[in-house]
Amino acid sequence: MRNTVLALCLLGASSISAQFKVNANLPSDFQVDDAYLFAYDGSKDILLGKGAKKGNSLSISVPKSYKGMLRLVLFPSNNSIQMASENQDINLTVDKVENKAIKQVTFLDTANKYFETSQNGQKKKELIYPALLQIKDYYKPTDAFYSALEKEIATLSSSPETGGNFPFINYYNETASKYVNNPDYKNIPLQEYSDFIVKSGSFLETSSLLKPILISYLNTAGKDNINADIDKLLKNVDIETPRGQTVLSELIDIFDTYGMADMKDKYLKEAKELKCTINDRLASTIRGQEELQIGAKLPDSKLYNTYNTKAKSISDVKADHKVIIVWSSTCSHCTAELPKIIEKYQALKSKKIEVIGLSIDADLKSYSDLASKFPWVSAADGKGWYSEYAKNYNVHATPTYFILDSSNKIVAKPDQLSQVFEYFNLK
Repeated sequence: MRNTVLALCLLGASSISAQFKVNANLPSDFQVDDAYLFAYDGSKDILLGKGAKKGNSLSISVPKSYKGMLRLVLFPSNNSIQMASENQDINLTVDKVENKAIKQVTFLDTANKYFETSQNGQKKKELIYPALLQIKDYYKPTDAFYSALEKEIATLSSSPETGGNFPFINYYNETASKYVNNPDYKNIPLQEYSDFIVKSGSFLETSSLLKPILISYLNTAGKDNINADIDKLLKNVDIETPRGQTVLSELIDIFDTYGMADMKDKYLKEAKELKCTINDRLASTIRGQEELQIGAKLPDSKLYNTYNTKAKSISDVKADHKVIIVWSSTCSHCTAELPKIIEKYQALKSKKIEVIGLSIDADLKSYSDLASKFPWVSAADGKGWYSEYAKNYNVHATPTYFILDSSNKIVAKPDQLSQVFEYFNLK
């Protein structure tokens, strides 16, 4: 993206189980070893089902009722296909693949045909509408083209398309248009954001829009009164309720992602001091933060596709200290910083320090091309941002560093490579 209440949010309050399937037609030469279907709880992934390619087809059954956004992820190519569920069968065809990347998908079911059409209209509104407004200034009302511009501007500025047969898709379109993709979102009163979050139904969790809405709220609030505005929001949503706890969890994750340590610590402390029963979402956030704080023992991970070691896990690697680096070959900061470690590697080894590079590359060849040149321990599971390493270590960006002692306790969490060298007094 992982409580009875949460299940109701995700699967709907209906007591009748309504099974549906996601069916995909794939090119014969497109390799798919595993396929995972994810739903959403806010911005977190919820695994709904798994499947594998048989011939040219792939089918995943969903045994419970679900209306919301879905994401189909295909390995080993690590392609991701977004779609909307109205609790009906979803059918699609992958029409075009280039260099293992899916370039064109055609949806065959009515709901996603409608969703795709409405989303294309929204993209035109986001990209073309501002340009048309600027172009209009260069024409006079008496010009023939001026009338055409006004007509297209009026079309693009209208409310998003809605239809009575697609309640989730209509909710998604209206919500995204107003609170996420609206160029004037900062003119929406903070109280209106807050009231919407409180009163919105269970589609808010399954839409994947909660985090973007909260970011819009924070950007609208600005820096001057940010703490007071967050406190007002949390008071309104009531953090003793499941919705309030999910909002609190999302905010903690946002602050962590953007390096706002003081804010993260403040609201994490508030979450840990709650006396009521907390939902799984917030419990997971608290647990994840506690497991990665200085003084905690780093959660162990298996090592896959390794270089320079026969160890099967991080704990199997023996050293007085370990420098853990979560990286990717597609990360420019990583490819700039990692070669600098080569210059210091023998000095690190002389101090009984081992470097362990955990790649979140989706392409194992790209990983190998770099890892084979490094003298330290390297590993990758080939699942990109769905990697065990990204999940276990709450990685929002690469490179991410941890320094461990001999018992695998976290003794430092440097923000950059220079701080790693400083910790070990290496110039």
